[in-house]
Amino acid sequence: MEPDESLRACIRGYALRQRVYSKDRLQYPLKRVGARGEGNFTAISWDEALDTIAAKLKRVKETYGNQAIMMTYLSGNIGTIHSGVPRLLGMFGGCISCWGGPSAEAYVFASRATYGTLTTGNSRDDLANSRLIIMWGWNPIETIFSTGTSYQLTRAKEVGARIIGVDPRFTRSLAVFADQWIPIKPGTDTAMLISMAYVMIKENLHDAAFLEKHTIGFKKFESYVLGDDDSIPKTPEWAEAITGVPAETIRDLAREYAKTRPAALVTGFAPGRTIFGEQFHRSAATLACMTGNVGISGGSAAGFDRVLGIATHMGRTMSVYSHTPYEQGRDIDASVFKRTLDTARRNQTRVHWTKVWDAVLKGKAGGYPSDIKLLYVATMNPLNQCCDTNKGIEALHQLESVIVHEQFMTPTAKFADIILPVNTHWARNDLTRPWYSGAYHICINKAIDDLPGTKSDYEICCELAPRLGIIGYEEKSPEETQKDMVSTEPELVRDITDFSKFKKDGLWRIPLEKPAISLKKQIEDPENNPFPTPSGKIEIYSSSLAEFDQLDIPPIPKYIEYKPEEQDKYPLQLVNFHHRVRAHSCFDNVDWLKKVEPQTVWISCQDARSRGIENGDLVNVQNNQGILRITAKVTERIMPGVVGIGQGAWYRPDEQGIDEGGCGNVLIEGRHSPGGGFVSNSTFVEVSRA
Repeated sequence: MEPDESLRACIRGYALRQRVYSKDRLQYPLKRVGARGEGNFTAISWDEALDTIAAKLKRVKETYGNQAIMMTYLSGNIGTIHSGVPRLLGMFGGCISCWGGPSAEAYVFASRATYGTLTTGNSRDDLANSRLIIMWGWNPIETIFSTGTSYQLTRAKEVGARIIGVDPRFTRSLAVFADQWIPIKPGTDTAMLISMAYVMIKENLHDAAFLEKHTIGFKKFESYVLGDDDSIPKTPEWAEAITGVPAETIRDLAREYAKTRPAALVTGFAPGRTIFGEQFHRSAATLACMTGNVGISGGSAAGFDRVLGIATHMGRTMSVYSHTPYEQGRDIDASVFKRTLDTARRNQTRVHWTKVWDAVLKGKAGGYPSDIKLLYVATMNPLNQCCDTNKGIEALHQLESVIVHEQFMTPTAKFADIILPVNTHWARNDLTRPWYSGAYHICINKAIDDLPGTKSDYEICCELAPRLGIIGYEEKSPEETQKDMVSTEPELVRDITDFSKFKKDGLWRIPLEKPAISLKKQIEDPENNPFPTPSGKIEIYSSSLAEFDQLDIPPIPKYIEYKPEEQDKYPLQLVNFHHRVRAHSCFDNVDWLKKVEPQTVWISCQDARSRGIENGDLVNVQNNQGILRITAKVTERIMPGVVGIGQGAWYRPDEQGIDEGGCGNVLIEGRHSPGGGFVSNSTFVEVSRA
């Protein structure tokens, strides 16, 4: 880590004070009056609120069993100690939880199937050792992808790395860093990767020695690529018809990637959020193997981006929610390897995030584990952030009870029976970690007394626990837990040798004498360091996936064509990208940020012209799922046939049910990829003047 590198806040970080001191902050527990969803509430005392919630939980448990309670709980909490709801409900006897990470489940699935681990990344400071960086669906200037990533890309650029971007949008990251932009139709990335493999094979550019020594199944993949299996050679011309990328561009990129060493193919999450997103990530990993860029400095395995030697777990309260090593992100024993890829098994006991509302509406009759009666919401805004918002409204009306922890009156909170006001992380003592490649720890020290009447999720659970008959929930104070975790859980908080200094400074850097390179030992000494896969090698052909015998999860990476219904009626493909002024649905109510970048729909000049749309026009974006009204951003920075809406804008329907807030989930169907990934970028719409 360079000594002069600073950890700078992004635009959202600078706007945090606007959230903390917003006039719209919730300061009292609220009880619904009137019909659910109208947003009419009355203030009540904490005792009444907690007594009411405890009574509702006990009644549902006694009447229907714990399986009638569903918890929706995700990433809205900054910190480790002040979470708490998963542990509370676990000690209460359990509940139905959800599976299928909205961010990167297809990525996780593919990395497990190929490498047997999620720890495949190199630390960001290693980018300066790359001669070629391919940014595929990766936009770190806006999504950050670990504080310092843009700094390290700048260093790489300064020392001569060539950077190429593949993305349907010309993002800010590409504008700043890329030497070349290659626009591509969303969901067709796999076809381009496979055609690049074709070029490497036909021109003998692949690293045959690496493939022979470290992988299994390449010959099966090669047969597919050359068309031996289906009489369709996966040529660049074949891919051009699918992707919209010129064949010569594909050839040039394949040759450059194969001939330039070391090279880093860095894949974002967005291409995997498609109907067969696993195939994109498995194909990218296969190309990394074909070019010999796995486990070396300046390279990239194109697997999940966790980094060797840098802990990423979120601590003891979170671990109660994560029931298996797979869900905690840890490496797994070979005996349970296959189970980590078995999506059908997970559906037996849990509900996929894309199916939350369908599960509430249909229950056991619809094939779900139970009939849901009570929804407990904390650290997330599911009506806004789960697919199919209109179905979500129907589901929320059907539930007997809805309990929400919140800081603001979000779209979800409006449907609550009881809302508990939560404080901000600036009013807590806690610990947190950066993203997967950040080599530091953060000690969150209480900086302010937050608004009177607010509590942390953990403090709420400490007061609920005795009302639910739970003994021993509050083991230690947050301050004691801070110190205890540092001294007793080195796997979670490693390398901190002086807690007093850590507490005082608020930051502890993990010393890296040189960049951290995951999979280095497996590549340099495979006899003594096998991959945690059934074969002990990188599995281009997965025997575990072969046993499932599913056409949509083939044992080798394949391009699987997707033809949406009614594409003639809805010809434009929607990408629901991460917005620079929001963290999911957080910050959408911050005026500063709305002025920086208003919510719009990106549409190409060509598509706008054919529809009589001009920049700044109010337009309708619709499909069979719903309709939203939004301002058009007419631009050459998105390819024809594609439109883009930043995800996370708050759902705000008018009297006719047309969303005027710009919530993309109004348009996105509740379904997932075969491996459990979100498929939001496989949504098709039409745009017309309002």
